[in-house]
Amino acid sequence: MSVEGAAHLLIVDDDERIRGLLQKFLIRNGFWVTAARDAAHARRLLEGLEFDLIVLDVMMPGEDGISLTRSLRQEISTPILLLTAKAETSDRIEGLEAGADDYLAKPFEPKELMLRINAILRRVPQAQPLGAGPKVLSLGPVRYDVERGELWRGDELIRLTATESQLMKIFAGCPGEPVSRGKLVEDLGRDRGQAQERAVDVQITRLRRKIEADPKQPRYLQTVRGAGYMLAPD
Repeated sequence: MSVEGAAHLLIVDDDERIRGLLQKFLIRNGFWVTAARDAAHARRLLEGLEFDLIVLDVMMPGEDGISLTRSLRQEISTPILLLTAKAETSDRIEGLEAGADDYLAKPFEPKELMLRINAILRRVPQAQPLGAGPKVLSLGPVRYDVERGELWRGDELIRLTATESQLMKIFAGCPGEPVSRGKLVEDLGRDRGQAQERAVDVQITRLRRKIEADPKQPRYLQTVRGAGYMLAPD
């Protein structure tokens, strides 16, 4: 976290009025906020500053929010919340597939945005002392350090988004036991409903690509018919 424990947010939106309103509202609610007018401006800010979360508008001139998200995911794991005027499921899924942690359709209430931001920040893994459970889970050539919340392949640290980190933490807490999609939605601090369960499916698909040799035939992050998903370490 940043100054005096306040989360530092980057707001990226080409609409100056919306940018200003969000900045004022979030500052009033205890956040430290920097604003960017487009993707290029955001990239320049990200070169010199670290942020706890990025709030990113999808529909921008030049490079759009989904393209920027996909690009940033090659470099950083900072949580990303997409703002979109498109309510279609396919557009939301495209954003999640690109690596976003959550999305919020316009128009929205500023308070809802704040609640979503807080929910994402709660998911960011914090190193915590654990009990007598295993400290490292072996997933073939991949290992998961439970205490640090880190996924490794040999000497390579596999970058996880905040949501992927939280999913690993949930599964590592009950290896070999299935967790329902509804329970995952609840543990991630999201509203219940089929749309959010579908969003969890997308995040599971992304996580499998980082764990499995063949994500289409998962060995370690399994689908248990009628019960949900299960982490099955060696």
